[in-house]
Amino acid sequence: MRTFSHLPLRCWAEIDLAALERNLRQIRASLPAHMRYVAVVKADAYGHGLPQVAGRLMHAGADLFAVANLTEAAALRELGPGWPILVLSPLLPDEDRYLADYDVAATVSTLEEVDRFNAAGKAAGRTIAVHLKIDTGMGRLGVWHEEAPALYDRIARAPHLQLAGIFTHFASPDDDPDFTAEQRQRFLAALAQFPHLPLADLFIHADNSAGIETMPGASPFNAVRIGLLQFGVLPRAGSLLATVRTEPVCSFRTRIGIVKTLPSGTTVSYGRTRTLTRDTKVAILCAGYGDGLPRAASNRAQVLIGGRRCPVLGRVTMDQTIVDVTDGPAAACGDEVVLIGRQGGGEIEVAEFSRWADTIPWETLCSITKRVPRIYKTALGT
Repeated sequence: MRTFSHLPLRCWAEIDLAALERNLRQIRASLPAHMRYVAVVKADAYGHGLPQVAGRLMHAGADLFAVANLTEAAALRELGPGWPILVLSPLLPDEDRYLADYDVAATVSTLEEVDRFNAAGKAAGRTIAVHLKIDTGMGRLGVWHEEAPALYDRIARAPHLQLAGIFTHFASPDDDPDFTAEQRQRFLAALAQFPHLPLADLFIHADNSAGIETMPGASPFNAVRIGLLQFGVLPRAGSLLATVRTEPVCSFRTRIGIVKTLPSGTTVSYGRTRTLTRDTKVAILCAGYGDGLPRAASNRAQVLIGGRRCPVLGRVTMDQTIVDVTDGPAAACGDEVVLIGRQGGGEIEVAEFSRWADTIPWETLCSITKRVPRIYKTALGT
């Protein structure tokens, strides 16, 4: 599809790459000096744009990149050699041969995967890197923690595999510290059963953006996986991570299509879910759920116009949304509207936007659709 980049913008996302770089530096400064930075850039870097985000994080000093699948790994490798890449999801058998082609590490959860990846390495005439994943209670990927020694031994005896890391995934690091502590102990107990483990040579990681709050000071962990936090979004309200002064990287904006006045008693939008109780001045926005303003936010969300909050009226539709500007500032066709971000003295954070939509910040960022152009601010970080 042609981009037609010369046309005026109706709805767009601004991505501040300088803020992203500053965020990485702030997060690093809050961690022990030996801790390595695993940048999680799956799902098109949480909707921010994989090549642009990864390129800036390479410049800023990320140590390893984690993606969801081989397609993302291949796109990342196109940026150049030298940076380790880990595929977090399982590979399909017909994808195995590409591990060597793109020089990426696979996640290993089963004995069968060890044999497959070793065969792929033998066929390619080279060694393939793998990260052993241990299931400590997530119940998804990974070998069950009590069975981990057998899988570790199989990897150690595979001549065409190189163990590059060992990790687990916390199920509820943001709201269940007791179970997170139990998972951490299960992981450490499994590590203790691995003979001759060269900890210094491996990425040992369990903590993500939420988990680093409970990471012990003295431990074998030497890497953290950072996704949401590097984009300036806290995993939860009131987080201790608020002391890490990260900045929002993404803002989501649209424009006003028309402004008109509707009489009291009018019902608005599909389903007639809102009846006006006064004569109401409304602005029709050039954005809807086809852009990433979710239908669940109908009659709940607010937007910024002229730095002031204006409520959504009725249902969010595919391409347009109605907002009440009766008590707001002067509004005219073409004016900029902020869905997420700052304008004047006002701000709508990703977390607040997500609550209106009954979802989480991760989904909000990933749901800004492909028809929304990303505009990159590339000034140098300071």
